[in-house]
Amino acid sequence: MAVIVVIFLAFSMPPYLSLDPALSRVPQPPGFTSHYWFLSAHVLFGSIAMVGALLQIWPWFRAKYPAVHRKIGRVYVFAGVLPAGLLALTVGALSPFGPATRVANTVAGVLWLGCTFAGWRAARQRRFGDHRRWMIRSFALTMSIILSRLIGPVAEIVLRPRLETTFGGSELALTQSVAAITAWLSTTLVLLATQWYLDRRPARKKPAIAR
Repeated sequence: MAVIVVIFLAFSMPPYLSLDPALSRVPQPPGFTSHYWFLSAHVLFGSIAMVGALLQIWPWFRAKYPAVHRKIGRVYVFAGVLPAGLLALTVGALSPFGPATRVANTVAGVLWLGCTFAGWRAARQRRFGDHRRWMIRSFALTMSIILSRLIGPVAEIVLRPRLETTFGGSELALTQSVAAITAWLSTTLVLLATQWYLDRRPARKKPAIAR
């Protein structure tokens, strides 16, 4: 996973570290002149979240350095997910890829923030079992962007032959459909896989009370 994240960040970050709007991989929506800067900040804070998440799920690291685990957890929440999620709501709600993608991005942003907050709150209340489950969901949503980069090309390959039939020759309709499928499917698949993983793990039994 660490190798995948490093490769993903090495590919994704350069256009937004350059501070050159012309290099953005997402077109600027009409009327949203600050789109590039919002998107760049989202990418930066999202990268912090991805790196922090890797350290947080490393069992050896958690067991060996519990104090550092807590500190990195705060960085993950307050310097990663929180700003990246809030920026995602803005950038996602004004996506140039159509209304279906805007709704998908907004829902994903709300879920990301909600799962992370629930995990942080559970830790504060020392409900560590709940904390772990919510943070696994948060981690999955953090990494869902990687899955979307795999789904997108597949959706393009499947739908491209239908350009002249299903989409009436409209490149815009095709592009918006690919984006919507990618946005909805990446979030849905990671949540389903995460819930399957959590449900299949046997619940820890409480020790019997001697009478």
